[in-house]
Amino acid sequence: MKTIIKRMDRDNLNSEDFKEAVELLKEGQLVAFPTETVYGLGGDALDKTAARRIYEAKGRPSDNPLIVHIANIGALKDLVVEVPEEAYRLADAFWPGPLTMILKKSDLVPLETTGGLDTVAIRMPSDEIARRLIKESGLYLAAPSANKSGRPSTTKAEHVIEDLDGCVSMIIDGGSSTIGLESTIVDLTGENPVILRPGFITKEMLNQCIGGTEYDQAVLKKEKSDPVVAKAPGMKYRHYAPKGQLTIYEGDTNQVIKAINEVAKQKTEEGFHVGILATEETKDLYFYGDVKSIGTRKNEETIAAHLFECLREFDTSNAAYIYSESFEDNSLGQAIMNRLLKAAGYQVVTID
Repeated sequence: MKTIIKRMDRDNLNSEDFKEAVELLKEGQLVAFPTETVYGLGGDALDKTAARRIYEAKGRPSDNPLIVHIANIGALKDLVVEVPEEAYRLADAFWPGPLTMILKKSDLVPLETTGGLDTVAIRMPSDEIARRLIKESGLYLAAPSANKSGRPSTTKAEHVIEDLDGCVSMIIDGGSSTIGLESTIVDLTGENPVILRPGFITKEMLNQCIGGTEYDQAVLKKEKSDPVVAKAPGMKYRHYAPKGQLTIYEGDTNQVIKAINEVAKQKTEEGFHVGILATEETKDLYFYGDVKSIGTRKNEETIAAHLFECLREFDTSNAAYIYSESFEDNSLGQAIMNRLLKAAGYQVVTID
């Protein structure tokens, strides 16, 4: 398959720009497109064949649910059995934006889209290209991250091309994603709201809106454990992994820097290419390997925005070993650590 690369000018969008992509989607084909979180791999969410093609293109296990992307709140009445009041309050506060809600699905949504579950994950992206594509197509788009399963998510069209060129019909190039981490996922099907995946919308923000929100225990774990039921993307399988072996070091900052320098020196002398994930505050304190600043601790959003990009850059440079500092488990740091831990396969060194 020859993949069409379609570049779009965000300052000058018109219906004609989307015509070819819309035609492909209506034929059951796949189109990758930018969102504010990461790039998504889109297909008609109500088309069983399109859903299967998404799993096939990504190499994704078929019991890993897809997120359905919508462009207006009225879509909820089509896609779910009943819309709870909490869902309307969250939509009013955070949609369009990086929040996904899990609700009881209607018969309209095929099990192929939901990973065989009776629930469906739904979000309304704020990215103008994403919303325009949904509106122009008149479809609801199932759109997991546009990467090969298990690899770091894609925040640029170049990343999508690297993973999916020849596997999908079109890739829309809309520049870099602004947030860089996938959406927060909150499950509204139980007695209390439960966060299944942390993201830009934090627990504190959710509680200000609806109260009583807690993390699923799978989110809080910091070591390998038995598999969980994948009620949302990213819960069951290893995700975000670079090709090199990633290890996270946590503890006193000075001791962490010392420990990473020691292991980086050793691996470098053994002839391995080493990568180090540092911050603006610490990047000049490392003396071995390929040191990348992921952002500044004074602004966690910069770290979130560059995490996947840095992991992919280490792949390009063929880093065999990658060492990363740890990040705080509060606010957006919870989401950053969630991704890092999965990328590292929960390989953590604690420095006392």
